[in-house]
Amino acid sequence: MRYEDVLHPTPEGLYCPPGDFWIDPVVPVPRALVTHGHADHARSGHGAVLATRQTLDIMAIRYGEGFTGRRQVADAPVDIGGVTVSFHPAGHVLGSAQILLEHRGMRFVVSGDYCRHDNPSCLPFEPVPCDVFVTEATFALPVFHHPAPQDEIAKLMQSLTDFPERAHLVGAYALGKAQRVIALIRQAGWDRPIYIQGALEKLCAYHEAEGIALGELRPATDKGLKKADFAGEIIVAPPSAANTPWARRFPDPVVSFASGWMQIRNRAKARGVELPMVLSDHADWPDLIRTIEELNPEETWITHGREDALMRWCEMTQRVGRPLRLVGYEDEVPE
Repeated sequence: MRYEDVLHPTPEGLYCPPGDFWIDPVVPVPRALVTHGHADHARSGHGAVLATRQTLDIMAIRYGEGFTGRRQVADAPVDIGGVTVSFHPAGHVLGSAQILLEHRGMRFVVSGDYCRHDNPSCLPFEPVPCDVFVTEATFALPVFHHPAPQDEIAKLMQSLTDFPERAHLVGAYALGKAQRVIALIRQAGWDRPIYIQGALEKLCAYHEAEGIALGELRPATDKGLKKADFAGEIIVAPPSAANTPWARRFPDPVVSFASGWMQIRNRAKARGVELPMVLSDHADWPDLIRTIEELNPEETWITHGREDALMRWCEMTQRVGRPLRLVGYEDEVPE
């Protein structure tokens, strides 16, 4: 049996014929396995969804309780049509997982999105030995070397010291990035309230319920607060909020954005970002290479981003690489 007989790309997403299921399908399917709760991987309308408990909870928060016909928690290995399926931490966001498929002596790991930097808002990445490793390639260019997260948060802390009369508006995606930024700010010693935009409230509350300490959070839309009250304070909001009239309620805000894309200066400039923080929940080039070398799979399948550079690296290191060229996925979806 060939690897392609067990797992291969289709217009709907990665499909496993023996188990008759898709992984992170881009359209509704009868049976879906979902790696994590970001909208480019987790969609509503499937007949059944198998995922970690936290991912299922997050999907319910985002899409409503009826997001699928049937849900199953991936809390132990399960047999689906002779394929043993298990979920392992990916280090990306709360509940994120790599999916291990075992069938007739072959082992496939579909990593989804993963990160190997410290992330206080979720479990760390777990290397899982395999024959085929399906890796993302969001930042798969040698230029991408993400700095230590603590160093990026230190830039924010310094700016708060330098500009106490200004508010600091931090753009961060609603699921995962916002909570990670808040947790890192707490680790840096900030014990004052952090103000959040309403779109973050439910997901922040869920993280707190799951034991992720975020400290005191207050609504940034509190009508009892005046503009001057936000001087020297931190406000966390979706990235798009900085370019809306809503941001005018804060005194001369220092606009920041936490994203791996902030390494590209033109992107920061185009967004009007004064304080870019290179903070990503994806693997950068060194960690992509390190992970493949550590796992040493027989084949590396590449998707979700810049496939060509990683394919070239596989060729130069005499590894078998395959670009999947799946469609329907985005890079750090601005949710």
